[in-house]
Amino acid sequence: MSGSAARASRGAGSPWCRLRAWLVGGALLLLAGCGALPRLVPDLARRHGPPVPLEGARGPLPAAQSQALLEHMASRGPDSGIFDEHLAREEAIVASPLTTGNRVELLQDGPATYGAMLEAIRAARHHINLETYILDDDDVGRRFAQALVDKRREGVQVNLIRDSVGTLGTPAAFFEQLVASGIRVLEFNPVNPLTARGAWMLNQRDHRKLLIVDGRVAFLGGINFSSVYSGGSAGHGMQARPAGSLAWRDTDLQLHGPAVAELQKLFLATWSAQQGEPLPHADYLPPPEVAGEDVVRVIGSSPQEPYSLIYATLLSAIGSARTSVHLTNAYFAPDPQLLETLETAARRGVDVTLILPGQTDSWLVFHAGRGYYERLLRAGVKIHERRGAILHAKTALIDGVWSSVGSTNLDWRSFLHNHELNAVVLGTQFGRKVQAMFAADLAASEAITLERWQRRPLLLRLKEWFAGLWEYWL
Repeated sequence: MSGSAARASRGAGSPWCRLRAWLVGGALLLLAGCGALPRLVPDLARRHGPPVPLEGARGPLPAAQSQALLEHMASRGPDSGIFDEHLAREEAIVASPLTTGNRVELLQDGPATYGAMLEAIRAARHHINLETYILDDDDVGRRFAQALVDKRREGVQVNLIRDSVGTLGTPAAFFEQLVASGIRVLEFNPVNPLTARGAWMLNQRDHRKLLIVDGRVAFLGGINFSSVYSGGSAGHGMQARPAGSLAWRDTDLQLHGPAVAELQKLFLATWSAQQGEPLPHADYLPPPEVAGEDVVRVIGSSPQEPYSLIYATLLSAIGSARTSVHLTNAYFAPDPQLLETLETAARRGVDVTLILPGQTDSWLVFHAGRGYYERLLRAGVKIHERRGAILHAKTALIDGVWSSVGSTNLDWRSFLHNHELNAVVLGTQFGRKVQAMFAADLAASEAITLERWQRRPLLLRLKEWFAGLWEYWL
């Protein structure tokens, strides 16, 4: 779900939620200045020097061991040079460590993700740290609230960061009950300037979705806490939804291993930056344990940085792609640099395929993105629109070896104004799982051809033009 205040209604759908979106969106028009996303030109030249360092359960690995492990991973793919290229370019941009010894599980849609999350919460022994954009007062929200309250009564520390705009429609009483039970609740960048801690930054939103239990297991991705996710998006997982509404299609990750510590550090840094009350001592960073063989890099971005590290990493990965770029994204309103990067990749023969929404909960961003279809199709980019579900996933698979899952949309807001969180998983083993998921979504999508798109009616063209005027705030 996008962090835009103008899209705060995503995940709820009630008349009040739609009204609050327009009210807050109007405020942003008055407060936010229009600007251009800076072009990023990081130094991506391949460097000949020490091998890319890896961190394991016991800290940094010796150079020889790091090199041997990476060579083993590269040998599993059809072309080890592709793996090396992505590894070197990413290392040139991102300072966060590349960790090995992880186990990463791919979770699709709300039922599977919520089930795994609740199981982890019930097993918590020390602490639960939760950071989310939306936490609705509905069946799903109340189920998680009760699970957190139950663990707090058992003596488990529970700390919650909730975005002020994303939870604008959630009654204050909902959070007051959590606080009364002993749960620490921190409102990120409060909408009310009288309750702001420091500078009032309405336009900067916490769009991350992160759950960490005991410093051992973590969840991240695009899924908020809302009943829109109560049904699966395909097959026997589909459940009846109110008023015949569509199920939501989304993706999360469940992680065990050293990468969890990097996620924990991001949560604690956000808590501190938002001037949350000092947290009591807890074993937030227990000694990491080897959980599997996946190599993971955690990437957090925020408006305080010169540019979005997630954005720069994605541009780099697409720019160095040799065979394929497969992107699935909920909110597509790209800036000129991303457009150019996609077009350039397609023109050099890379299979660039986008799966975008066919139905959406955000009228403006939907039509703003469609305004770029003809340009992309002319360059050879393949575009498919997902049918039968509200697409909310944010995933990428490049050359079958570079996978990304997280909260980041392909729009100006995610790259300029939001605090976002993605995990990059390297290697073909996990890449095959993402590819299978992409293929299933592709089968449920409709191809958009250039010939057909050029025949679209004038009304659609007018909608695209109008939506394009608002891109910066979407």
